[in-house]
This record gives sequence, C-alpha cells and structure tokens, in this order.
Amino acid sequence: MKKNFPRVNLMFFALLILYSLTACAPEPTTPDCIYPPRKPNQIAPAFQSGDIIFQTSNSRQSKAIQLATHSPYSHVGIIYQKEGSFWVYEAIEPVQLTPLKTWIKRGQKEQYVVKRLKDADQILDEQALHSMKTIGKQYMGKHYDFYFEWSDDRIYCSELVWKIYKKAIGVELGQLQTLESFDLTDDEVQRKLQERYKGAIPLDEKVISPAAIFESELLITVPN
Repeated sequence: MKKNFPRVNLMFFALLILYSLTACAPEPTTPDCIYPPRKPNQIAPAFQSGDIIFQTSNSRQSKAIQLATHSPYSHVGIIYQKEGSFWVYEAIEPVQLTPLKTWIKRGQKEQYVVKRLKDADQILDEQALHSMKTIGKQYMGKHYDFYFEWSDDRIYCSELVWKIYKKAIGVELGQLQTLESFDLTDDEVQRKLQERYKGAIPLDEKVISPAAIFESELLITVPN
C-alpha cells in the first residue's frame, strides 16, 4: 500500500540535505571554511600544539596586506597548549603568548581558520614541540617589524611562524618571495609603502606572507 508522508517532514528532510551540502562551501574570497564566532569559553577541542591559526586582522595595515597578497588572511600565529589552556604565539608589539580566546576576539568578526601539518602525528612529537618552543623563545619580547626585513632584530607574524618551523624541525611552510612579487598596484598598498619606506621601497627584500603559509601544500585545514 502506498503511504503518503507528511509534507512538512519531506520539506525538512530536503532542507537538511541542502544544508549539509552547502554549510561549508567557501566564499569566493576565502579558500577554506572559516570558523564562526564561538560562545564564551567555547574552544574547538580539536586544537593541538603546533597548529597554525589565521585571521583577518583589524590592524591599520591589514587591508594593504590583503590587497597585496590577494588573500583575506593578514595575521597568523602558532597554537600551543599550556597548563590546560590554549595560547597563540604571535608577533605583534611585542612578540608574545596570547590567550587563544583573546586572540580570536581581536580578529574581524572573531573568525579564524586553523591548519596543521599533514603528517603532524609523526613529526610534531614532544621533542619537536620542545624544539619549536626553544627556538621561539629567542624572539620573545622582540619588536614588531613594520619594514618586513628578513632579519631577527625585529620580526613580523608570518616570519615568526616560518622561522620557528624551519629552524626547529626543518619544515618550510610556503615559498619565500620578494616584495616586488606582490601586487603593489592598489592605491592603499602604495600609500602604505610610501608611509613606511619614504620612497626607498626594498623591492628585492625576502618576504613570507600569511597567504603563502596558508597555501602551503604541507598543511591541511583542521575540521571545525
């Protein structure tokens, strides 16, 4: 005998399927699903020490970085677990450990993306993490590098992440570029460059951007 299912149930089932197919569909400007803001004291349980976290910063230079790199991500740091809490080691002013919840709140709309080495289970053991933290300590308290120079005197966010991974475990996250390889045509980018360099732009300066790390083939996105 043919049964007639209630129309409401069929509509609910159809909407459920549609949502499951589209809920994490990336926006045109974002390569991966972005984690939405969370309720107070709610932190993703999947985080691990060594994870790399990205956000769109609210800093004055954020827009210029996004335009020059064609990426929504303008700030990045490394997640560490310490005494049962998660922290982000980041290069701001100065280089410091910041509580993860505080770090997330600083980003635009409190959204973020977390990435991890594909083979983190084999590489990021206790010895590797200890080495990363030891290397990282040499940068603690250093001033932020507004000129994006490839030295250890001052340091910027993506440079901190790249150098810790490279020096501690020999992993290069993303390809190094020169300043002239970025898209410097936008007026906002030009204004920021002139403000920083007063016309003497070091176009051959070695640079690593948050976008280059984000696009590294060695990383995978951590599920929400």
